[in-house]
Amino acid sequence: MNTEADLRRRLSRIDGRGYKAYKDLEGEYSFRTFTLYIDHVQGDPFAAPSKLRVRIPHSVARLPPELFANRVRNIALADYLARRVARAIRKVVSGRKGSGKSGLVEIDAGGQEVLERTAVRISPDWVEARVFVGLPAAGRRILGRAAEEILCREIPEIVSAGLVWESIPQAEARGFVDCVENQEHIRSRLDELGLVAFVADGAILPRESGASDRPLPPDRAIRFRSPDELRVTVPLLHPLPDGRAELTGMGIPKGVNLIVGGGYHGKSTLLRALERGVYPHIPGDGREYVVTCADAVKIRAEDGRRVERVDISPFIGLLPYGRDTREFSSDDASGSTSQAANILEAIEVGAKVLLLDEDTSATNFMVRDARMQALVHSDDEPITPFIDRVRELHARLGVSTILVMGGSGDYFDVADTVIMMRDYLPHAVTERAKEISRLHPTNRRIEARFPFTGVTPRVPLPESFDPSRGRREVKIDAKGLDLILYGRDPIELRFVEQLVDRSQTRAIGYAIHLATRRFMDGKTSLSDVLDRLDRFLDTDGLDSLDPFRRGERHPGAFARPRRYEIAAAINRLRTVRMRQRETKEAP
Repeated sequence: MNTEADLRRRLSRIDGRGYKAYKDLEGEYSFRTFTLYIDHVQGDPFAAPSKLRVRIPHSVARLPPELFANRVRNIALADYLARRVARAIRKVVSGRKGSGKSGLVEIDAGGQEVLERTAVRISPDWVEARVFVGLPAAGRRILGRAAEEILCREIPEIVSAGLVWESIPQAEARGFVDCVENQEHIRSRLDELGLVAFVADGAILPRESGASDRPLPPDRAIRFRSPDELRVTVPLLHPLPDGRAELTGMGIPKGVNLIVGGGYHGKSTLLRALERGVYPHIPGDGREYVVTCADAVKIRAEDGRRVERVDISPFIGLLPYGRDTREFSSDDASGSTSQAANILEAIEVGAKVLLLDEDTSATNFMVRDARMQALVHSDDEPITPFIDRVRELHARLGVSTILVMGGSGDYFDVADTVIMMRDYLPHAVTERAKEISRLHPTNRRIEARFPFTGVTPRVPLPESFDPSRGRREVKIDAKGLDLILYGRDPIELRFVEQLVDRSQTRAIGYAIHLATRRFMDGKTSLSDVLDRLDRFLDTDGLDSLDPFRRGERHPGAFARPRRYEIAAAINRLRTVRMRQRETKEAP
């Protein structure tokens, strides 16, 4: 194995040469307390930065084994360490050292949510950080001394500050891991408690601004307080900093739940917190104990999206000119047909809770009141509004709903629970809503024409996925949080609202490619494909998403996406082709 001295000699030898001479550095180098792996060197200073790994044995890092003793704690500690490395980079790295990306050092650390990532990996024997480094140059000439400063001084300081237990705020690290495990423990208890979500008393739901996901400062925020009628107590695995071994808060039960109230009183803020509550949050986020069922999916109208062979007939009947909707396809779906497709696609792959906001829903899809029913006969209206299916969703399919509704009291007739937000505080008003329903009947007719008994599964055809671009057989890019370029084809994810990290988006692109190569055969349903993909990622890890990876090499910056966002991306790929499978058909 090469040594740190060998690295210094190589840097001295290539100083002043053309940038491609940096390729000579690829390999592994033994430092006093860690091993440095230079896996990939960028082609020029303006290209994507070079990929490096730093591996420290546990005999040096001395991380307490109980902090990564199970899967949840391992993910939490790895996430925490990535944040510590990011802080160390900001403190240690002196800044730009030449042209292009020269001098850049970064790691894929997270935001407010805690996600499984490839940035830090913890094995039984070692801990490893994966970083990106812009090797310095003047123009396209190597700056060997500046590179030596990064690799032989800055990187060791970052390693010591970010990954060695004695340099880490130990109480903070333990609190971080315990907090994440507490959240996942609550999530695991929701089903037996008959709940789909839990919001702890004292939570801070409002965000700093529309452009920031950080919490509103405590001196400006109204802390959440549950109404007595919905207050529940949940036990914790680990005591809170104040010594409490349990939490009280609002439990949102299974069934049909309405969130009502005046404008700007916190309805959408609560729903937004519940959307993000499918992920654990960092301590201090304010929403760290807002915990939502992992199978909750946000639904909205999405004019213009592509739909491929979805049976939307439970919501949309025969269209004008006899167009059948049992295998509905469209390159430019309307608000109502897209919302129907979004619901059925989510249920198809396992959603157990639907989150809706009337502000982002198609009005004609949500309800037809009695006056409109009197004017436009049901024979002339193909839409079965959501209000007439929402109870069936729960009774027949076990799918609950949380719906923000400020403009239609018709939903009082079908709701199990009604929560009114006033000044950002919830009030249980179910009995009052039911009384109003009795005193002021709407006289609207239920317009469901047949029972809603299930969703028709679809089979993706692998030949309809093409990740190639130009001379590259696989070229997949995340162009931001909401856009994947899959080969030559864009996948728009702007309205897939539970994506929280660009590294998730990047992982989705490669997860689709992995699924097409390993799990799609033209016979397996989309849901089964995602089951197999989930099991594979659980056992082989996110590193396996990189199709170019050979052996133990830097896997890039991936964060674990949910199956629902992967499915959403597949459904929005405009080249994708599906066939429907009868439910009795063997997989």
